[in-house]
Amino acid sequence: MKILIASDHAGLELKNQIAEALRKTDAVEDFGPFNSDSVDYPDYADFVCRRIQSDDASAKLTAFGILICGSGQGMALRANKYPFVRAALVYSDEITQMAREHNNANIICIGARFTDFEKALKWVQIFKQTAFAGGRHQTRVAKIHSSIP
Repeated sequence: MKILIASDHAGLELKNQIAEALRKTDAVEDFGPFNSDSVDYPDYADFVCRRIQSDDASAKLTAFGILICGSGQGMALRANKYPFVRAALVYSDEITQMAREHNNANIICIGARFTDFEKALKWVQIFKQTAFAGGRHQTRVAKIHSSIP
């Protein structure tokens, strides 16, 4: 499975560290940024979300995303504007596992100012290795994408 990764300037260092570590075992597509100039996180979330959205809508999930900004929250808010994107802001091992297992999250959002490389990489590994449980959770995930009355 391909990993799509992007950040803003606050998440640049962590993004680069994670991408470098993942390249040892995974195909990684880095959408930037590639320097420390100030950027707007929604622009970089868009690059990843457009790809995830088209994969998930076609029922051919071939990639998952990693979005990193200062808090992770801005990336998550932007990402969840996209149909078929289920972005989870993670901050613990358990939350990361539940995001995949129960919510079928296809993007992990990480706050660079609130974690370190080792924790973030562990969360990415948990995210990669955890399967969606399906069953009763499938019905709930389908409701996420249904219209709001």
